[in-house]
Amino acid sequence: MAKEQISIFDMFKIGIGPSSSHTLGPWRAAQRFVDVLRNRQVLDKVKEIKILLYGSLAKTGVGHGTDIAVLLGLSGDDPVTFDVYQVMPKVDHIKTSHKIILGAEKEVTFSYTEDLLFLFAESLPYHPNAVTFQAFLEDGTAISETYYSIGGGFVVQENDAEGFLSEVDMSFPVENAQELMVWCMKTGLKISELVMENELAWRPEEETRRGVMQIFHTIKDCIYKGCHTAGVLPGGLNVERRAAKMNKRLLKGREYNDFDSWVEAIRGGGKDFGYILDWVSCFALSVNEENASFGRVVTAPTNGASGVIPAVLQYYITFHDCYKEDKILQFIATASEIGSIFKKGATISAAMGGCQAEIGVSSAMAAGALTECLGGSQRQVLMAAEIAMEHHLGLTCDPIGGLVQIPCIERNTMGAIKAITAAQLALTSNPDKAKVSLDAVVSTMWETAQDMNVKYKETADGGLAIKVPLSLPEC
Repeated sequence: MAKEQISIFDMFKIGIGPSSSHTLGPWRAAQRFVDVLRNRQVLDKVKEIKILLYGSLAKTGVGHGTDIAVLLGLSGDDPVTFDVYQVMPKVDHIKTSHKIILGAEKEVTFSYTEDLLFLFAESLPYHPNAVTFQAFLEDGTAISETYYSIGGGFVVQENDAEGFLSEVDMSFPVENAQELMVWCMKTGLKISELVMENELAWRPEEETRRGVMQIFHTIKDCIYKGCHTAGVLPGGLNVERRAAKMNKRLLKGREYNDFDSWVEAIRGGGKDFGYILDWVSCFALSVNEENASFGRVVTAPTNGASGVIPAVLQYYITFHDCYKEDKILQFIATASEIGSIFKKGATISAAMGGCQAEIGVSSAMAAGALTECLGGSQRQVLMAAEIAMEHHLGLTCDPIGGLVQIPCIERNTMGAIKAITAAQLALTSNPDKAKVSLDAVVSTMWETAQDMNVKYKETADGGLAIKVPLSLPEC
């Protein structure tokens, strides 16, 4: 069986919040189903459509926008380019008009309450995040496909590898941290350099660089927007956005109309520990507040954890004066390789592993990336990633109201700060004397995930999710 091959652009995907597994994944699944209908040349013959959400997608689907995602995906809209300001207007129109235009081609009668089913008590064995699409044709026949959103926007079907990239001939195939270290020792390459060599199996280097910078510009825009947007988050919890208030306080009310001058102003504020700490938190809050508002974000490696890596990257850019394309590329390439090791050896899905699989993995990715960018050796990079994950082991996913808000948003600030601490520890340590390897912590994380009670795996059935009284809108 071929080993899973993961590109930078699998770990980092541009999309719309609030969840990679519950929003982006189902959106992509809906697009795939429309492609199935189109490829079978029956799209124009569809008379009725039904959507069945199982397990975690059902239990937290409304809070995570799964219903919104599948409707937009079936409509032929793409999460990378769709206008975020049109998300709710378009979905509201589908609901009120009782019609959906499949693939922007075929109008079908559709009832939100009768044709979109939340099967709260049913789960499929392959993965907790399952969605089935059923198309009933004019001749009475039906086409049904089931997809699994396995975290980070990855979508697969059982016994089907279509959700992954096709097999390529990589220069340095890596399955775990030990194999990565062997290649680094044989070649002398940094982890980021090895990643860039592997990316050549898919596309020319210049194309990879352009793609990474597109990811960075999306992150940059998200941070800046989040730091300049006040208000209350949607969903019914009435959570107030804090990043804009922090930004205003830290800059003493001064306003800057573009990202570059804003960064210069932040940098000019000094290097006091509390000042830097506040900005790291502000950067993380800004991204996840945008994520919770159906804003455009980058899975890093998931939407729920999308603020950790941007916060650490922005910390590096701002306080280490590294607003340079090569350094940004190095950071993202290194982070992607650490993330792929967790994806291959464990999971990046909270529905499978709890929040350790999202905030924990993103913190490990950020720690490793920061360590390399600050001059750490390959072994120190892996040590930093191990330290960061070690102190997230067992972290549960218990979102209040099924929304990616409490405790998710604040957890991104914690993950970012832990990543920076882990990097500092690794840079001042001898990795040859480390007692725990990255592979050991990946294995431990997966075992912990398997032992974890299902109510702590993004179901909103346990933990904080049942301790706070709510009055949220019905499905």
